[in-house]
Parts: sequence; C-alpha cells; structure tokens
Amino acid sequence: MLLSSSTTTSKTDLHASSTPTDLHAREAEALVKWKDSLDNQTQSFLSSWNLLPRISNSSLSANSSDIHCHWDGIHCDDFASVLKIELDSSNLKGTLQNVDFTSFPNLTTFVLSNNSLYGSIPHSISNLSVLTYLDLSVNQFSGNIPNEICLLTSLRLLYIDYNDLNGSIPHEIGMLEFVDGLFVSNNNLSGSIPASIGSISMLTVLCLTGNKISGSIPPEIGLLRSLQELYMDKNLLTGSISPSLGNLSNLIFVNLGHNKLTSSIPREIGQLKSIEQLHLYENNLSGSIPSSIGKLTSLSHFDLSSNNITGSFPAEMNNITDLESLQLDENSLSGSLPQNICLGGRFTWLSVAKNHFTGHIPKTLKNCTTLVTLSLENNQFTGNISKALGIYPSLNHVNLSNNNFVGSLPPELGNATQLHKLDLSSNLLVREIPKELGLLKFLFMLKLNNNKLSSSVPAEIGMLLDLQQLDLAANNLSGPIPIQMGQCSKLQLLNLRKNSFSGVIPYQIGKLLPLENLDLSQNLLTGELPPELENLRVLETFILSHNNLSGSIPSAFEEMWSLTSVDVSYNS
Repeated sequence: MLLSSSTTTSKTDLHASSTPTDLHAREAEALVKWKDSLDNQTQSFLSSWNLLPRISNSSLSANSSDIHCHWDGIHCDDFASVLKIELDSSNLKGTLQNVDFTSFPNLTTFVLSNNSLYGSIPHSISNLSVLTYLDLSVNQFSGNIPNEICLLTSLRLLYIDYNDLNGSIPHEIGMLEFVDGLFVSNNNLSGSIPASIGSISMLTVLCLTGNKISGSIPPEIGLLRSLQELYMDKNLLTGSISPSLGNLSNLIFVNLGHNKLTSSIPREIGQLKSIEQLHLYENNLSGSIPSSIGKLTSLSHFDLSSNNITGSFPAEMNNITDLESLQLDENSLSGSLPQNICLGGRFTWLSVAKNHFTGHIPKTLKNCTTLVTLSLENNQFTGNISKALGIYPSLNHVNLSNNNFVGSLPPELGNATQLHKLDLSSNLLVREIPKELGLLKFLFMLKLNNNKLSSSVPAEIGMLLDLQQLDLAANNLSGPIPIQMGQCSKLQLLNLRKNSFSGVIPYQIGKLLPLENLDLSQNLLTGELPPELENLRVLETFILSHNNLSGSIPSAFEEMWSLTSVDVSYNS
C-alpha cells in the first residue's frame, strides 16, 4: 500500500484560521464522546470530563472555553489547545474507534499505556500530524500495525509493546526517520524485519523481543549508526549474525538470544568498542569464540549459553577484566577458564556448565567478593574446592557437581551464609561433612551424593530449617541417622542410599510431613519400622531395600495413598 502524507497545518495557521472557541469546543466534545464510548465501570478516573451547560448548539460559553484543560490527564498549550493526553494506568477499558483524531491538530503526546484497551489501532491515527510521543503499550490491542502509523513522521518515540498485535512490521516503517525509540516487543508479530528499518537513522533503541519474527537479520541494520540498544531475542530469526553489526560503534546492549541463528560469531563483533552486554544464548551458533572479542574491554555481561560453540577460550579474553557475568552453559568448549576472569573484582555470575573444561578454578576468583552464582557442573575440573568460597557474602548458588574435585569440604563454606543451593555431588571428595554447614540458615538444597565422604553426619544438619532436598547417597557415611533431621520440617527429599548407616530408623523422620521421596536403601539399618512413618501422607517413593530391618509393615501404611513406588526387599 502506498502512503502519502497530507499537508500539515502549523499551529499558528490553525489558530489563525479558526476561532479558539471552535477549536476548544471540538476538542472537548471529542474527548467526551470517546469517554462515553468506554465501558461504564472504567470511567471513574475521567469523572472530571464534563461539559458545562451550553449557550448555543455550536460552542461553549466564553468563560468555559478552556475547561477541558483542567480535566485529568489533559494538558494544553498557551492557546488552550490540547497538547498532551496522558492517561497511563487509568483503568480504562474500551476501544479507540470513537476517537476523532482530526479534532486534535496540536497533540504532541498521546499516552494510554497500562490500561485494558482493545480492538485495532485506527488508521485515522495518522491525522495526529505533529505527534512526537505515542505510547499504547501494555493493553490488548489486536490486528495489524496500521501502515498509516508510518505517516506520523514527527514521531520520536513509539511504544506499542505488550499487546496482541499480529501481522508483519510495515515496510513503510522507514518513513519514521526521526524516531529515537521503537518498541514493538511482546506481541504476535510475524514476517521478516523490513530492510527499510535501516532508514531510521536517529534510532537509539530497537526492541523486537518476544514475537514470531522470522527470516534473517537484514544487513541494513548496520546503517543505524546511532543505535545503542538492540533487542531481537525470543523470535524465530534464522541465518547468520550480520557482520554489518560491527558498524554500530555506539551499541551498548545487544540481545539476539532464543532464536535459530546459525553459523559462527562474526569477527566484526570485536568492533563494538562500547558494548557492555552481549547476549547470544539459545541459538544454533557454531565455530569458536573469535579472538576479536578480546577487544571488547567494556564488556560486563556475556551470555553464549545453549549453542554449539567449540574450541577453547582465546587468550585475548584475558583483556576483559571487568566482567560481571559469564554464561557459557551447554556448549562444547574445552581448555581452561581465563585466568584474569575476575581481575576487576566485579564478578557476580559464572556459569559454564555442560562443557569440556579442564584445569583448576582460576585463582582470581578470590577477588570476586560479589559472587552470587558459581555453576561449573558437568565438566572435568580438578583440584580442591577453594576455601575462598566462604568469603563471598552474597553467594547464593554453587554447583560443582560431576567434575573431578578432590580433597575435603572446607569448613569455611559455613561463612557463605546466603547460600540457597549447594551441589557438590559426583566428585572425589573425602573425609567428613563439616559441622559448619549447619550455619547455612537459608540452604534449601544440599547434594553431596556420589563422593567418598566418611564418618557420621553432624547433628548440626538439623539446624537447616529451610532445607527441602538432602542427598547424601553413595558415600562412606556411617553411624546412626541423626535424630536432628526431624527438625528439617520442610524436607521433601531425603536420600541416604548406599552408605553404612546403622541403628534404627529414627521415629523423628515421621515429623517430616512434606516428605515426598525417602530412600534409605543399601545401609545397615536394623529394628522395626517406626509407626510414626504413617504420618508421611504425601510420600510417593519409599525405598528401604538391602538393610537388616525386621518386624512387619504397619497396617496403617494402607492409608498412604500417595505412594507410587515401594521397595522393602532384602530385609528380614
């Protein structure tokens, strides 16, 4: 569809060619007409929108010609003509079909965000010829983006995100050459990114997140030399990352994650000297990390997780000393981690799980007192678990499982008092479980299974009142099951399988009412089943096989309706 822009009349001409009273009457009547079309229950915010009694059929009384300028959400210019309509978060429900846009020749700002407006965006919105700020975000608008919206050539900001719009982005979007921010995210838009988008030379923020946009990233994107933020994540984009992105020297934030992009990362990415955040996660990218990425010395967040990246870290990565977050999970990377990974001391998130990394944890990690997440599972890391883990006051999540860590658990772990998850399973750890773990008051997951831990379980484990999962299976633990475990009243999983626990099953286990999975198999337990176990009414898995238990199964167990798996074989 070809679009043509009608001649725009200046404010001075408008005020000269019609009497102010006529214009004001037209604006006020148009506002009231739209209000009356909205759902009755949503009009309470617009209660001030009322016309005074009329002197004639054609105009308002002279002393009330600017009354609409005092209505909620309405702002007028010096001539008492409507300049801004700002009705964000006003509990409005209805459509825009009854808005007479021709009645607002001087409107520059139209904000209706965060309401319950629905229906299509009217084609007649193009009559707002001097509009610079349009915000229809967070509503339920549907249908296509009207081509006529591209006639609003004075626009600086366009927000139509978080709606139910469908169809494609109009090819005429390039006519909005003065737009600074274009936000169309979280709709149901499809089709490709129009090449004409490269004509919006003043664009600094482009947000297309959360649609169904397909096709490749057009090379014309490299013409947007003013662009600072680019969001194309959560779409269906294919093809390679356009090397033309390297032309965008002002880019600070790029998110191309959760698409279907292929091929390797272009070396031109190293030209983004201002880049601080680069997110390429959940694509089908292959090849190695280009050495040019070491030129991005301002980079603070780098997310390349869930791709097919191979090879090792380029040595140039050691130039990036101010990283705060590095996420490389689920690739096929090998070699060791960059030794300068936390030289700047700002690191908060290191996640490189499910790769083929080897070697030790970099010593510079001890500088990262702001560390929150350390996720290194499913690699071939070696060495001891550093005492330094106890110096991170913000540490929340540690997963070092399925590696080759050796030595004992450092008691200093008890100093990481903000820990919620600690998974050290499937390593080569030895000696006892330090009693200091009882200091981790917020811990809700503790997994130490599949190691070579020995001695008894410290009674202090009962101090973990928020604990939901405790897995100590497949170690060399011995002694009685601590009765203090009965204090862990939120426990849902308790797995002590394949150890050398002896004595009776403590009746205190029957106090763990949320327990869903209980596995005490392959131990040296004796005696009868405590009748208190019948209190575990949500228990699904109950495994006691390969022990020396005696007596009978209490009849009350017949009422444990949640049980789906029971194994009491190889007992007495």
